[in-house]
Amino acid sequence: MHSAEFWTDHFQNNLTVKRINWDIKPNLTNREKAEILYSLKAWQLGETSDGKHLLAAAAKHANQYHEPAYVEAVKLFIKEEQKHGRNLAKYLTAIGEETIQKDWGDYFFRKIRHLNTSMELWTITVLIVESAAQIFYQALSDASNCPLLKSICNDILIDEAHHIKFQNERLWKIFEHKGFYQKALSIGLYGILFFGTIHAVWFGHKRAFRAGGVNKKEFMRQMYYKFFNSLKYSHSKPAPMESNYASA
Repeated sequence: MHSAEFWTDHFQNNLTVKRINWDIKPNLTNREKAEILYSLKAWQLGETSDGKHLLAAAAKHANQYHEPAYVEAVKLFIKEEQKHGRNLAKYLTAIGEETIQKDWGDYFFRKIRHLNTSMELWTITVLIVESAAQIFYQALSDASNCPLLKSICNDILIDEAHHIKFQNERLWKIFEHKGFYQKALSIGLYGILFFGTIHAVWFGHKRAFRAGGVNKKEFMRQMYYKFFNSLKYSHSKPAPMESNYASA
């Protein structure tokens, strides 16, 4: 288990690491563009949230757990997500496309987030979405031979691995304070949220997933593995991890 101070330090340092060579010119074929453009724009929009509601939930949670440093860690986590949004927007500009301001999937998830003040619900929601993001950005990378896009996706995938660790540790801490029946109820509710989310993600972005070699069966298989791994993680004390932002 790592402290909020550890994660603050990790995110601060990771934000200084430059993994993308913007001197590389985009090289995307018309066919590749047609298959991934909608999803590329939609996920770019999803990475641009100001995080206001998440920060409010984090502040409430930090006060409850007497952990004020957690709020700063969440602020930096949000900045890292916003960095992804800026990089994807820059890529869209480079290929002659504009970003979008509205998308049904983004609208749906933002509405849910705006109604949510529970750090527990935030944590499991972020875990599910970021697990899907890992599969999506790998598929996006595999759907094209564009070195610049692959570099952007690789940068996001490195960050997301740490984001999931960050959220898994928070879920463990939340579960540590629950009784048996509370845990059972929570897992049941998580399952409903998980089931609805993964189907929304698949049906919204199946063309891009398939372009990257991921069919529905494989997407569901990977998501179920990630989800149950997170639930297993929440029941056992997390193993030590060293921050590897410098060498990633």
